[in-house]
Amino acid sequence: MSPAAKAEQIKRAVHNSIPLTFKTYTLPHETEEYLDEVLGIFLTEMGYENIKDQLSYCLRELAVNAKKANTKRAYFLEKSLDLHDPKEYSQGMKTFKEETLENIKFYLQKQKDLGLYIKIIFMTQGKTFTMAVKNNVMITKTEQIRIFDRIARSRAFSSMEEAFTTVLDTSEGAGLGIVILILMLKKIGLDEDSFSIEINEGETAVSLSVPFSKVQVEKLDMLTGQIIKEIEALPQFPDNIIFLQRLIADPDSEISDIARQISTDPALTADLLKLVNSAQFMLPKKVDNIVEAVKLVGMKGVRNLLFTHGTQKILTQKYREMRTLWQHSYRAAFYAYNLAKSFRRKKEILDDVYVGGILHDLGQIIMASLHPELLDRIKRFCGEKDIPSNMLENLSAGYNHAEIGGLIAEKWNFPEPLVEAIRHHHQPTECNPKFTDIVFSVYLANAICDLEREMISFDQISRMVLDDFGIETEEQLMRIQERLENAFLNRRANF
Repeated sequence: MSPAAKAEQIKRAVHNSIPLTFKTYTLPHETEEYLDEVLGIFLTEMGYENIKDQLSYCLRELAVNAKKANTKRAYFLEKSLDLHDPKEYSQGMKTFKEETLENIKFYLQKQKDLGLYIKIIFMTQGKTFTMAVKNNVMITKTEQIRIFDRIARSRAFSSMEEAFTTVLDTSEGAGLGIVILILMLKKIGLDEDSFSIEINEGETAVSLSVPFSKVQVEKLDMLTGQIIKEIEALPQFPDNIIFLQRLIADPDSEISDIARQISTDPALTADLLKLVNSAQFMLPKKVDNIVEAVKLVGMKGVRNLLFTHGTQKILTQKYREMRTLWQHSYRAAFYAYNLAKSFRRKKEILDDVYVGGILHDLGQIIMASLHPELLDRIKRFCGEKDIPSNMLENLSAGYNHAEIGGLIAEKWNFPEPLVEAIRHHHQPTECNPKFTDIVFSVYLANAICDLEREMISFDQISRMVLDDFGIETEEQLMRIQERLENAFLNRRANF
């Protein structure tokens, strides 16, 4: 069946209140992505696509927990342990996570051989949408108590940022997932009554019922308000940079005038000479004449240098401890430039790609300054759950750091290609199609950096972007990563 035919089938199910059921034994990544598409179609048809991110998280949490429950049964059988014996349950859980992760293919195959399945059911009844996740194992009393304990704990938190910034024991990773799920429901005006667990005919069914008459998406929370105030309080670029921007925009300006103005700012002069003498230009001899440097870099290159220099000057003065972020940004910029140069072969985009790489994470500075531990906790949690961190940034803070960066770029009148690269460096397929080459290059460079830092897995990288670069396998991407890393380290050693 074609994708269009499948979409029509889903729409008919929505409008005719026909339940749609999907059955899987191992819940592979492709199935998760397809279920997310189905959820999106359901919500769009009912006019509530604005709550998709919240319900996507909930669906993933329930499905992954069901998969984990099945894996747990397979593991306990393999170890000849009784899941219902408190002593043996405690003994098994000490090694369950580590041993199953080390040998996940074996345990996924074992649960499939045992016939342990997961069913995901979507259904509409009038103005109520229900999604249920069932698996054919009986939930134990210990597991049930644990879930309801986490639901009770969620009442202590008024927001997700409060839950993340409260110290929670690392052994409670799954528990925190349920806490966030309940808080996610609160974000759309619902409460824990929408969440239910039932045992029927050998199946455990966990359901979320969403009565659309009660849905009310939170528009503003405390952290969102802080972010808006912080962006509004940022100063404009220094006068000398604004004057230089006007000179560059004036077709009657002479290169000598621009060079003379740059020379009045020692730090900007140093940045210009550093740029022109970098590996990017591969010059046979060192350049120390400012006029010559301006000619070689070009007007667009100088313009982009001003965006980088002005941004770093303002943000470094206001938020001093950002060295690690800038180090990552320069690596991402180098990777993006070389990806674009090797795969795109469009010389005119290289400057924008490089600057987009340097500035892509400027929104993180605002997030980190307001809640220093929030980003780290979100990233750690999302790494454990194998979900994109920008989803929870957005839902916990009202904005994710990429959107914050886009707002700052607009405040400082950055050109549209840079705004798009900054705003969509985690969601590249949502960018203006005119700037796909630039945004995709910055996105993939950042993703490769995140792979190096073990913050994401290959499966989390956009398939559309990988296809666009002709990358078919993880091995192929890792060869590209190795070449980029070696080139970057050699460049630093020789600079």
